[in-house]
Amino acid sequence: MSEAEYDLVVVANRLPVDISISDEGELSWTRSPGGLVTALAPVMQGAAGAWVGWSGAPDLAPDPFDVDDVHLVPVALSESDIELYYEGFANDTLWPLYHDVIEKPTYHRLWWDAYRQVNRRFAEAAAAQAAPGAIVWVHDYQLQLVPALLRELRPDLRIGFFNHIPFPALEIFAQLPWRSQVVHGLLGADLIGFQRTSDAANFVRSVRRFTDLTTRGEVITMTEEDGGRRHVRAAAFPISIDSGHFDDLARSPAVAKRALEIREEVGSPDVLLLGVDRLDYTKGIRHRIKAFGELLQDGRLTVPKVTLIQVASPSRENVGAYQQLREDVELLVGRINGEYGHLGCQPIRYLHHSYPPEEMAALYLAADVMLVTALRDGMNLVAKEYVAARSDERGVLVLSEFTGAADELAGSVFVNPHDIDGMKDRIVSAVEMDYREQRKRMRRLRRRVLADDVEKWSQSFLAVLGAVPQNPVHR
Repeated sequence: MSEAEYDLVVVANRLPVDISISDEGELSWTRSPGGLVTALAPVMQGAAGAWVGWSGAPDLAPDPFDVDDVHLVPVALSESDIELYYEGFANDTLWPLYHDVIEKPTYHRLWWDAYRQVNRRFAEAAAAQAAPGAIVWVHDYQLQLVPALLRELRPDLRIGFFNHIPFPALEIFAQLPWRSQVVHGLLGADLIGFQRTSDAANFVRSVRRFTDLTTRGEVITMTEEDGGRRHVRAAAFPISIDSGHFDDLARSPAVAKRALEIREEVGSPDVLLLGVDRLDYTKGIRHRIKAFGELLQDGRLTVPKVTLIQVASPSRENVGAYQQLREDVELLVGRINGEYGHLGCQPIRYLHHSYPPEEMAALYLAADVMLVTALRDGMNLVAKEYVAARSDERGVLVLSEFTGAADELAGSVFVNPHDIDGMKDRIVSAVEMDYREQRKRMRRLRRRVLADDVEKWSQSFLAVLGAVPQNPVHR
């Protein structure tokens, strides 16, 4: 298939594969894990799809190639681009700002310039792949300028954007020096998707504040250069997981056996608590471990009857705030283990690793209580994975009210992670919850997670975007 003939083009910061080139110049790839890849692969295979994204390595951009009937288009990023656009503006400016300034954002004009340049590169690559009238679906905070840039290049396209992280309240978003440019960048889309209704409302408020456009509910009316009108919709499309696959995985004899082994390896406690997070300051790991340590100090939980496994996957290790977080967490874990541990028995098993889905399913199946206590989270798919894994209808999900998942997962034990005393009480109630109450709550949770899976999410978004009237083709 030649250029400009793809009916569906996905634009994301990363390709769905990790690419490497040998010393002999031979290209190889491995499929990347992740919900977005799982959600879109079957859709794209059936719709002549192309995926535009970064290869994951500096200065590595081989020619486009096909994988499983999807056309992959690598976008080159230099080491400078990665430092300024990705580690800088995306992850040290936008990420903390969009997560309610848990950490202070850094504003550098040089980073902004790099962000603009890289976004234009992605837009140009997408424009070159899309067939006349095609659907282009742009993903996440790294590429918020792409919709408007793409519309300038290809006004015939139907353009969608999905924000995988929260969109902040107006009073927080207003701090961004380039707030108007970001709003106008997103308004290049026909459909802008968010995790929560409150996120969509925050965006519409920002449109009203920083533009003179007319809004009515979730619809923003744009006036084009030719005098015509275009309507942009900002709405919630909460993302999910491949829950059926995760359910099947957790039911396998190998995973069930491994779950029993995990409990034995940590001393066969009466109650096993579990936290699974990317090592990020938004996840509330310090707050969670502090609460657990105080429960041990108060004698409300005791070792070896209760053990906490904390999985903290490595993340953005070149960013200073993440380096400091790791030091803080490991110091806190070491102090608690030193004070309350015994020979051969540690209250906290801290694992700074990433694990394959099979091991994660076994961990979920082994855990009596799942602690998801993020300070702010767009969705949090770990919470949904835990529910999908519990076909035994056992286990308790302790869930932060500041996650997107909180809107959907009624049946959880909800916590405010900033309230340490309140979180301690909720953890104890989860530990002491009887089986009948667990079963009642888990059944409700599983009905929701198994029905609203990631395939339903992608289909619902694309159905709304596909219904947008096609513009005349301008090439």
